[in-house]
Amino acid sequence: MGFGFRVGVPGMSVRVSTRGVRTSIGPRAARLSVGTGGARVSSGLGPFYASSSLGGGRRRTSTRRTSRSRTVAPSAAQLDRARRQAERAQQEAQRDAAIAELRNLRRQTTSVHLQSFTAAHPPQIPEVPHLGLPWALAEARAFHLQGIGRLARAQRAAAKQRAEQEAPLYLAAETARLQAVREQLAGEAQQWWRALLSNDEATVCEAVNTAFSDNPAAGCAVGVDGPVLSVVMRHQDLDSLPTQTPGLTPSGRPTLKNLTQRDKILWWLTSMGSNVVATLKEAFATAPGMTAIDLAVLTRLPDTQRLGFVAYGRWTREAIETMPWREPEDALRFLDIGQDVACSVTTTASGNLSTSIKPLDTTRVPGLQDLLDHAQDEPDASLADLDVSLGGNTPSAGGSPVTDPYRIKSFAEWKQQAPAGPPALPPAPAVAPVTLIPGQTLVLPEEAWQGLRMAFSFAGADADLTLFLTGHDGHVAGDEDFVFYNQPSGADGAVRLLGKQPEGPHTIERATVHLTALPEHVRRVAIAINMDVDTGLTCGSLTHAVLRMDCTTAGAWTFQPPADPNVRAMVVAELYRHTVDGQPAWKLRAVGQGWAEGLDALARAHGVDVE
Repeated sequence: MGFGFRVGVPGMSVRVSTRGVRTSIGPRAARLSVGTGGARVSSGLGPFYASSSLGGGRRRTSTRRTSRSRTVAPSAAQLDRARRQAERAQQEAQRDAAIAELRNLRRQTTSVHLQSFTAAHPPQIPEVPHLGLPWALAEARAFHLQGIGRLARAQRAAAKQRAEQEAPLYLAAETARLQAVREQLAGEAQQWWRALLSNDEATVCEAVNTAFSDNPAAGCAVGVDGPVLSVVMRHQDLDSLPTQTPGLTPSGRPTLKNLTQRDKILWWLTSMGSNVVATLKEAFATAPGMTAIDLAVLTRLPDTQRLGFVAYGRWTREAIETMPWREPEDALRFLDIGQDVACSVTTTASGNLSTSIKPLDTTRVPGLQDLLDHAQDEPDASLADLDVSLGGNTPSAGGSPVTDPYRIKSFAEWKQQAPAGPPALPPAPAVAPVTLIPGQTLVLPEEAWQGLRMAFSFAGADADLTLFLTGHDGHVAGDEDFVFYNQPSGADGAVRLLGKQPEGPHTIERATVHLTALPEHVRRVAIAINMDVDTGLTCGSLTHAVLRMDCTTAGAWTFQPPADPNVRAMVVAELYRHTVDGQPAWKLRAVGQGWAEGLDALARAHGVDVE
């Protein structure tokens, strides 16, 4: 089967060194000494003496003068020479930096094909979070004790009794609901995987375009014809390449020289081949059912500044996967291993590359010609926009945030759906929060033990909430006591991260801690924040950062962690067991202690094995 092209939907559119300046003081120095024998002058012609009497029998007084060295300023010529040396050194440093940058740029643009891509596999649906009876009982007690004063013992006893009766029902209902959610997700994942393997056009294009979204050269899957995928790739313009390249002077010194047109074409062609091969490798890895890919390369032509196709052809999975890709120069092999390959860069009779780029004739390939006819020359537009115009199904990055399918319904939500029982008392009015300062400690009211809510609000950068459930030694007993974004639950659900969501100009991440449901070995809960490791930012980038903790009726507390530009992770506060008047209690302390190395160092400090 020869090269063809299918568009799923028609109409798309770059020393300074310091040197000591030696000044010349002038001719040889003369020394003058005055004594009782007269004055003696030592010169470059040899010593001679001259004396004169200072009076008859009058006693002479001798005066000794101490010669002092005279500081001589550098001459104008010396200063000018030093200035020229400094300027020359600075120019050499700038030249060397430009040479290094150009070499790095060329290596990056011609080595994209050397990376490997993980083959697609069936989606793995995470297990349902484990929910325990202690967690359910704590949730039920917190609900039933709302609005009941501490001295109303009879009412509190009755409320606790109702909580004990309803907690197992709540636990069973949530467990069954979450298991049903997982089964539904597993079914949808299996159906998606079958569609991908059977080369369903919408499924394949969506999966491939999602994989292409972070590529240096924008690629877009536009159609499927059986086991053949059609892809269009937008390559960088020839005029975007630098005009200089590293070189050597006749004496062998590094220098910058003008990039010849032929060398420029070679760089551009190698870069195009590198991106073509990388695009093919990633597409084959993402779509297991594809055996061949028809790919066309679009760029802005130097002469007309209009879009045109400069390469196209068909490449099979076997040809791409069996070819050894080891060096940047291997990228040019894309011209040899494809079928029906056409390229704007040709080889002359003498074996040299052509010095111009002409658009390819696409009239014999209707799909390409139709694509070119409807293409819009927008320098800042990406091919993802083109896919949208084709009716592609790739979700936009600005869509609504993905919700947690395993979100736990609160006891109040379950209660509304459960059979009607005794009416619950309305929640008490909100309590004004108490603002804490670093080091401040307070005893938490007993009501807060039943269910303490946390909300970390921030802006300016991305951060995550992390909790460590530690023992007497300040270390976690195991990985299950390390609660973070990849493991949002601990202690059988007694500690749980509820996820992040935007609220106005801020982002808020919430969590709940049921202190009464914590196992006895947990003596302390460290509440920490850490910056996103991919950004390289520190806590100094956070603005409006506030940690708020509250319970329904007992009170609320807030603490503003310091915006320390030297740390990437910080323990903001801690909850710990204590004894007050002989009775067990829980205390809250504002901390604000940071770790410059980030989450890894913070986790190691709390006994987590991060290797």
